[in-house]
Amino acid sequence: MPSESLSPTFQAVPASGRVHIIGAGPVGLLLTALLQSLDDVDVCLYEKRPEYTRSRMVQLASYLAADSPESYRADPIDGDSIDAIFEQSELDEALSFRNSVPDDLMALLRSWTVGFCPLNAIERSLSDLINERASNSVQRTSVIMTAADAIAMLEPGDMLIDCSGSKSLLRECLVPGNDKMDGAANTQLIKFEDALVVTFLYSQSYDCNEYCKYYKNVDNVHYKFIPSVHRTYSDGSITHITGIVTITADDFSNMPPSFDGHWLRDNYPNVAESMDCFIDKIKQETHGDIVGELEVVRIPLNLYRARHATSERFYTMGPFYHPFAITPVFLLGDSALGSPYFQSISLGFECAMFLAQLIAQRVQRDLSPRVMFDRYEQYVYKQWLRVYIRSKLIKHNKDLLQCVDDTYALLDKLHLY
Repeated sequence: MPSESLSPTFQAVPASGRVHIIGAGPVGLLLTALLQSLDDVDVCLYEKRPEYTRSRMVQLASYLAADSPESYRADPIDGDSIDAIFEQSELDEALSFRNSVPDDLMALLRSWTVGFCPLNAIERSLSDLINERASNSVQRTSVIMTAADAIAMLEPGDMLIDCSGSKSLLRECLVPGNDKMDGAANTQLIKFEDALVVTFLYSQSYDCNEYCKYYKNVDNVHYKFIPSVHRTYSDGSITHITGIVTITADDFSNMPPSFDGHWLRDNYPNVAESMDCFIDKIKQETHGDIVGELEVVRIPLNLYRARHATSERFYTMGPFYHPFAITPVFLLGDSALGSPYFQSISLGFECAMFLAQLIAQRVQRDLSPRVMFDRYEQYVYKQWLRVYIRSKLIKHNKDLLQCVDDTYALLDKLHLY
């Protein structure tokens, strides 16, 4: 990757059709790859990481590669929500755009919906695809950018996409008068729980369903290790297993951000016992072993969104009020919407495809910024409703599973007509 730094002499790109993408994580790279094939669009991609190092395993949602309304609704949790939230015309338009995605990119998306893949492998694949395409209109710059840098480089006709992640560069700047990012005025946050995410490799093929989760946790009283049903994936000889253990706020505050199984057993034996009990039962069934060491990450499982995902509020204030009054700004990926239970990248990819479609329509049909704002804000809000319903249901089902043998605790969790 290039190692230039942002400066007043930043290499000029024609103002007409210039799209700045801040953040070269998976979502920023996907949007870049989608826009790369558009005529009259020059993409400037700004990346702060010199290399891709995040190795955690991820699996993308199957709806990203859906080719029909039926396959788009295939998820047993998500299907009803999709029909309730989206119009059929919206689904048809999204599926039509998927059919226009270049074959090289769609092949990657399909492969990532089949099973687990390291996050950095997704990033490297997208990065290589962008670099190797014959018509490369992408300018890549390695830089640690500030909000002031991003605002200062804008010229008339530019468009700015913030893909900088959960600690978004521009999210709080999209509320007029909040340039100092005080008070998180543009962020709505819902705290679900504190958890440990435990990942390990297993030497046999292994899959887990809801019965498995229950019976392997019967002896775990205070803590329960719950793997996600579709987060176990075997490449033929090695299975990648990822699970969650809900912990207390005190546990969370006293743990480091990441550690291994040895540290957990030495410092939190009760938490480790639930994990080891589950693993021992897997071994009894399939006669395999743990390969390498367990990786444990302590994270808060939060659901959040930007109340305003565009610079729409600035457009009513005149060109001299703020640069955002003449430059469309969009939040994408974790900058706009973040979700627990391993859903964020899929949501980010989904929104990237919609935004790429809007940008293509602007180039081809001169779609006005105001129309783009309205459509994108509505779309992100619908995705928020979708993931809110899904996350609440997952959390509620987890709570039920964790007290299924305690009749009165279970009844306390039930809400009956």
